[in-house]
Parts: sequence; structure tokens; C-alpha cells
Amino acid sequence: MEFIKIRFGNDPIQTGSKLEKTIEEMFQTLNPMFALSERAWKPQMDIYEAPDEIHILAEIAGVGKEDLELEINRKAVKISGQRRCSPPVENARYLLAEIQYGFFERVLFLPAPIDTEQVSASYSNGFLQIKLAKLPRDVSHSIPISDG
Repeated sequence: MEFIKIRFGNDPIQTGSKLEKTIEEMFQTLNPMFALSERAWKPQMDIYEAPDEIHILAEIAGVGKEDLELEINRKAVKISGQRRCSPPVENARYLLAEIQYGFFERVLFLPAPIDTEQVSASYSNGFLQIKLAKLPRDVSHSIPISDG
């Protein structure tokens, strides 16, 4: 049985400079074939909240489970990985190139704090599904006040 790597930490946002990412995103918007050293793409994701859990569903077809990484803390989830490009066919030229390859990274800020001890992740048919248990809401208690 293979496992998806899950890393727990305090700062899931520490990768690459913001300027580098902004420049790359700007040029990819103008021409998706343009990339700097690594091509960044953003897989589509759904996040929904149940009473006791938060569910994340990421569409990442073509990415091997060994190329995925999750970093989780109480407030955010970072999903990163790489979709590898298949070698081009010899003596062929592209007529259409829409599939995005290369490195991707998404940082998702959660609507409620989660219990990092109760996280599960599964990968099937190109979808990564993550289930995160919410921490119980703060419960208030009445404190009796004594005399003197």
C-alpha cells in the first residue's frame, strides 16, 4: 500500500518568490506556452464544509501519487506536486497544446480550525480527496463566584 506524503507545519506558504510567481502568471495568461524555468498551473478544487468536517476535492489527472505532497496546519492546507510531460512524438508538431504540465501549488485557507491528528487523504481516478476533522468549538463554562 502506498501513502500520500502529508507534512504538518506552521507555515505552508514558504515557496518561491511572489515576484517570480506574479511574472510567470502574467506571461502564462498572455501565452500559455510561455514559462520561466518551471511551468506552474493550478488544478481546480472544490471545498465544502460539513458540520464536523471539511472536504477538499482536487482534480489532478495525470499526476502520480508519488508526485503529490500535502502540508497541513490548523488553518491551511498546501497541495503541491508535478504533472510530468510525456515525450513528444518524433517528427511531429503541436497543432493544439492545452494540457498544462509542470509544478503546481495551491494554498487553501480553511473556514474553521482543524484537528491535524484526524486527516485522511485518498487518490483515485485523477481526484485527490482530503477529509479534515474540525476542532470542536470553544465550549463556555459557568464559573461560580465565591465570597471573599
